[in-house]
Amino acid sequence: MAKRWDVLGVGCNSVDYVYRLPASPQANGPTAKLRIASHQAMCGGQMATAMAACAGLGLRAGYLGSTGDDHNGRLIVSELQQRGVDVSHVMTRDCANRFAVITVDETSGERIVLWDRDDRLNLTAADLDPAVIGAARLVHVDDEDQEAAIAAALVAKAAGVPVTSDIDRVTERTNQLISVVSVPIFAEHVLPAITGEADVERGLRRVRRSHTGLLCVTLGAGGAMLLEGDDLVSEPAFRITAVDTTGAGDVFRAAFICGLLSESPPRELLRFANAAAAISCTRRGAMNSVPARDEVERLLTGA
Repeated sequence: MAKRWDVLGVGCNSVDYVYRLPASPQANGPTAKLRIASHQAMCGGQMATAMAACAGLGLRAGYLGSTGDDHNGRLIVSELQQRGVDVSHVMTRDCANRFAVITVDETSGERIVLWDRDDRLNLTAADLDPAVIGAARLVHVDDEDQEAAIAAALVAKAAGVPVTSDIDRVTERTNQLISVVSVPIFAEHVLPAITGEADVERGLRRVRRSHTGLLCVTLGAGGAMLLEGDDLVSEPAFRITAVDTTGAGDVFRAAFICGLLSESPPRELLRFANAAAAISCTRRGAMNSVPARDEVERLLTGA
């Protein structure tokens, strides 16, 4: 049966209020008070950004999530539609949309994210239609609504659909989420918290004891690392001048998914994902930072 999407994303979205600052704020220091250099509202959120990036890289992408019935909720849906993401399975809830206040240090591009989300936006297993999950070649979940992420992964597994995941925080259900997905993609700070290992390679190998699939960890300016069986593959980040790192991890995951679906060898897969993330860091915002495939290929070839 023909698949409706290459990738279906199940998870969160956000409208980001981005404030660019001349330095990082620090209490009781010279940067305790800072004048805002510029500010704007931009669309983002882990899953919405990842699906926008998948579409930008040429995949047929669908988004299953919830939005508020306010201006921000409508803004998210409109932005995803414009970027070619199928939003026919977005659910509108009677509340305000998720939002975040993001401060960006203009000198380094590093950011701090403060966010809020109405509980009525939470996804549950009851929101998932097995027929929708089975209509994708691959399902990608985040860890915002872990109940829904775990349920989506189990439904996908039953349908023979591989599942990738964004593991960005640690809760009492994180290990369960890791166990049910095909390819967990960890943020760097998560591995020490769940394995007790400060060394990245040792952390991945500890996870390997209970998980047989590909294991990946993003390392920011250090690039990324992947464990395939017992073989460790490490690729450095591309050297760029960072403007804003918001959304870089989501773009990495989107490009990683592209590599998986095209059955790229592990090293090529990591280089492609690193290149996409690097380009995103040279632009402001989350969805606004999404690169096109030809831009990534030019960086890879040095053209």
